[in-house]
Amino acid sequence: MKKKLLLGIGAVLVVLAALMAYRISTTGKASPVETVAFSQGSLEVKVVYCRPSKRDRLIFGEKSAGALVPFGKYWRLGANAATEITFAKDVLFAGQPVSAGSYRMYAVPSANAWKVVLNSQLGKWGAFEPNHDKDVLTVEVPVSSTPAPVEQFTIRISGDPSGAKMDFAWDQTLVQVPLAAR
Repeated sequence: MKKKLLLGIGAVLVVLAALMAYRISTTGKASPVETVAFSQGSLEVKVVYCRPSKRDRLIFGEKSAGALVPFGKYWRLGANAATEITFAKDVLFAGQPVSAGSYRMYAVPSANAWKVVLNSQLGKWGAFEPNHDKDVLTVEVPVSSTPAPVEQFTIRISGDPSGAKMDFAWDQTLVQVPLAAR
């Protein structure tokens, strides 16, 4: 009796492990991990995130319209694991001081502006909201349009005269966060 019970439990565990391995292997292909690194003078930034695709879906908009990323709701700035940003030295993030280190980065999109938040809670998987008590900084940045639709969510960092601009581009939405060495 005991032997049959242990065999049954073992079989269930093997099936669960196989399902989990399958899910992990297929999820990464749909939204691959990307690392963006930028270095200019004393400004060094690295972002690690996952890149979901539009695939004929409404991306940003009202929840009632079926938007993948509803206005006014937490979004992890990608898919799968939470997006993480690392600053090698102290920086100005949209004009606000931030200490060197690694942070979880997320957004609360709206039609005209996004709140972009840095949070000290790292290593999280899935779309679960962070502990907002660990938010380090919240900035609000304007929304503009991309020149052409962007199929796969993209984060880019490029130099400019004041330091750099970090772009979030997806579908027809473009959000830019100014970065500068401090």
